[in-house]
Amino acid sequence: MHKSMEMPKLSLPNPTGAAVEWAVATQLVPYEQAVSFMEDRIAAIASGEAAEMVWLLEHPPLYTAGTSAQSQDLITPDRFPVYQSGRGGQYTYHGPGQRVAYAMLDLRARGRDVRRFVRALEEWIILALARLGVAGKVSDERIGVWVERAALGEPVQSGAVYEDKIAAIGIRLRRWVSFHGISLNVCPDLSHFDGIVPCGITEHGVTSLEKLGVPCTMGEVDSALRAAFAEIFEL
Repeated sequence: MHKSMEMPKLSLPNPTGAAVEWAVATQLVPYEQAVSFMEDRIAAIASGEAAEMVWLLEHPPLYTAGTSAQSQDLITPDRFPVYQSGRGGQYTYHGPGQRVAYAMLDLRARGRDVRRFVRALEEWIILALARLGVAGKVSDERIGVWVERAALGEPVQSGAVYEDKIAAIGIRLRRWVSFHGISLNVCPDLSHFDGIVPCGITEHGVTSLEKLGVPCTMGEVDSALRAAFAEIFEL
C-alpha cells in the first residue's frame, strides 16, 4: 500500500525547533466548538503561552462559507447547517469520514509568507497521499489537491485529463498565527457535496480514498499526515 517518496519540494520549519502539539478528537466535534477552541488557542500561541498545534477531527455534516463564497453556490441551503467562516475560499462540506486537520502554526517563526505556507500545506497533503499509494497534484488555476481519473463512459478527446478534488485547503491568519487548515476525503458520503458547488468549481468532481479503491482507517490516514507533516514543517 505504501510507496517510497521523494523529498519534499519545499519545507517551512520553525527554526526554534519547538515541538508541535498534536491532538485527535475521538468523537464528532461541533463546528462552533472547534472555532471557539481555535480562537483561544491561536491567541495563546500569539502571546507565547502555548505551543503550535495540529488538531485532527471529524465534524457532523455541515457546510461552511469562506470569504469568497457566492450565494448561488449554496444549492440546498436547508440540507445541513451552514456556517459563515473567516477562512479563505468558497463553500465546502465537512462531515463524518472526512479528516479535518486544523493547523495552528506561528508564521512569524516560519517566514511570514502566506503563499509559501499554502504551498507547504498542499505539499503536506501530497506527501501524505503518496504514503497511502495515491498520486495527488495541484493546479495553477484551482486550490486544493487533485487526483486524475478516467472519464468512465464519457466521450473525451484523445489525451484529455479529468481531475477530481480529494482535499481542500482554507486558512485564516491572525497576528501571523494560522488557523482552519485542510480537509481530506477518506470515506465521506460524497452525495453530501451535491448541496453546494464545492469551492465554486462546476467542471470537476470530488472523490475520496474509498472511491479510489484505497480503503484506509482514519488511524492510517493520521499516521500518513503526521509523517508527511514532519517532512515539511519539522525538518
